Amino acid sequence: MKKFLVLLLTIVFSLGVSACNTVKGVGQDVSAVGSDIDSAATAVQNKL
Repeated sequence: MKKFLVLLLTIVFSLGVSACNTVKGVGQDVSAVGSDIDSAATAVQNKL
């Protein structure tokens, strides 16, 4: 039973750590898209 609990906690911890990295990556991707949209909007505004 103790081995099962240790294994379960290890799996939960591993999933938690990988989820944090995934969320961080998504945040960086969204930020990059926002920067690209801002750059495009600025370029269009300068043309007007």
